[in-house]
Amino acid sequence: MSNNILSVKNLEKTYANGVQALKGVSFDVKKGEFLVIIGLSGSGKSTLLRCLNRLHEPTGGEILFHGKNTAHIKGSEVRNLRSKIAMIFQHFNLVDRHTVMSNVMMGSLHSTGTFQSLLGLFSDKAKEQALKYLKLVGIADKANYRASQLSGGQKQRVAIARALAQHPEVLLADEPVASLDPATCHTVMDYLEKVNKELGITIVCNLHFLSLVRRYATRVIALKGGQVIYDGEPKNIDNAWFEKIYGEGAKEVHIN
Repeated sequence: MSNNILSVKNLEKTYANGVQALKGVSFDVKKGEFLVIIGLSGSGKSTLLRCLNRLHEPTGGEILFHGKNTAHIKGSEVRNLRSKIAMIFQHFNLVDRHTVMSNVMMGSLHSTGTFQSLLGLFSDKAKEQALKYLKLVGIADKANYRASQLSGGQKQRVAIARALAQHPEVLLADEPVASLDPATCHTVMDYLEKVNKELGITIVCNLHFLSLVRRYATRVIALKGGQVIYDGEPKNIDNAWFEKIYGEGAKEVHIN
């Protein structure tokens, strides 16, 4: 029996303006992996993640989740998929005027119902789960703060807790530390690693910094021009591979 939770086969995405962002991308994701995707801006990294949970509609190819092709599902099937393949973003996407607790409980909307959520009628179980995940990412003491009162790193940890409230099997992270100070990057990445190891949730994460990739990734895929040019272990990305991925003359920036 396959241990793959996701299988991407010849995935293509062409935008309405004619830009072909993905050109026949294929790879598998094993259950429990911490897979990191790297590449220059415009290489197709964000498009790929958005196709995986159907924020974008692929133009061609297949995305198999537990063996079922989800590339062209519609309606409630898409909503259900996004609860199983949750996502956090570079700019957090929190509701600033709401409390941290309220933001996290919004992650359970798929099981709460729109009417109850609009009135703030979350169940005791939803509140209990929200607090559990806030504790997991070390920010339970801020539960009653407004999201607007938090630092960037704290907001990203709330976003992780909100994604966990969906009870996902896969967590997609699109440049989760790109908007943060270097000193805060490891804090957020440490919590993603904790989610991966303690909860067994598969992580697929876009990152810029190879120093972070080497520290956290169990496997790396590099995209260039919408195609996979590397699939392997972080330790095998030497200077020659770095230049092939990022271009001749590119300099590596380290996050200590």
